Amino acid sequence: MSSATTPPRVRREYGIAMLVLAAGAALLLVAAGRTWVTGLLSAPGPVAPAPVDLTGGDLTGLPSGIGWAALAGVAGLYAAKGAARRLIGLLIAVGGAIALHGVWAATRPQALLDAVTKNTSDMAGTVQAATGPEPSLLGPAMAVAGAASLVVVGLLAVLRAPAWPGMGTRYDRDAAPSANRSETPSDLWRSLDAGDDPTLDAPEGTGPERAVRKDGDGTAHAPPAERPAEPKEKP
Repeated sequence: MSSATTPPRVRREYGIAMLVLAAGAALLLVAAGRTWVTGLLSAPGPVAPAPVDLTGGDLTGLPSGIGWAALAGVAGLYAAKGAARRLIGLLIAVGGAIALHGVWAATRPQALLDAVTKNTSDMAGTVQAATGPEPSLLGPAMAVAGAASLVVVGLLAVLRAPAWPGMGTRYDRDAAPSANRSETPSDLWRSLDAGDDPTLDAPEGTGPERAVRKDGDGTAHAPPAERPAEPKEKP
């Protein structure tokens, strides 16, 4: 359905849904780069414990990957039609649900402890975790909000996407050109720019089908070319 024939209420619904989808994808991408947990690493000797910060991307790659996929879904919902739109909406909702599960799995206490312990085992010497990991709430909360936005918009797209506006017929390869009579050269250029064919309703006698005349025996002859009138010779 083109935007010109879509009711204003449906256009507003579509615009809000796309904004929420883009915002949810952005939240997932930003959350992946924020610190989700902080641990303290201690070493033998008179050395103060050193903090180590792990981001959402260090704990799980799901928020970042699903965030980029959701941004692509914005363009997909605009370009697709009918059942394809429903399928894209379903994939977006499933992606949001997977991101929610990934955030939950990565922020469990045992998972955070394992992540900090693995980080210490990758360092040289006898460095070890001094205290339990301290989780940060902002990063995971942003990821949860972004993932939940994807679930809501995806389910809404499954129900409502066929009624949403999208690409007009001007961009369809198989769209038939509409008839549009052009009276002036400016009308002709406007018709061509709009994708219309100004020759479809040409008046009789002016179209290409009148450009050839036939004799009684069926022989076709091209019409004589018009020549400009020559001035008469002066006596």
